[in-house]
Amino acid sequence: MTGTQLNGAKNVLGGALVPCSTSPMTGFYRDGCCRTGAGDHGAHVVCAEMTAEFLAFTKRQGNDLSTPVPAFQFPGLQPGDRWCLCASRWREALEAGVAPPVLLNATHALALEYVSLSDLQSHALDG
Repeated sequence: MTGTQLNGAKNVLGGALVPCSTSPMTGFYRDGCCRTGAGDHGAHVVCAEMTAEFLAFTKRQGNDLSTPVPAFQFPGLQPGDRWCLCASRWREALEAGVAPPVLLNATHALALEYVSLSDLQSHALDG
């Protein structure tokens, strides 16, 4: 992954948005980036590193991210995988005490409409 800017998108720190993960391929547009657009009603903008606790939490909430779905070419996620999460789900996990760590440079600025920068920074794996 490179640090190149993606179509002018900004991260939560005000810099260029960088890729989150290409293995597994993530993002609303499945381009490895937490970009968003008009069709992304879930705002998949938080680049997070999965934990067992978060995967169990989101499964209980009705969004099973750990089970593969071959029909959608979804491999299922494991702890350590990075994924573009819905900002509202990350906030729910934060409130439940199971928010996964995030990569600030790969988290889209739109996330700040859902969660505070200080909450994201307290869970940051990077700058």
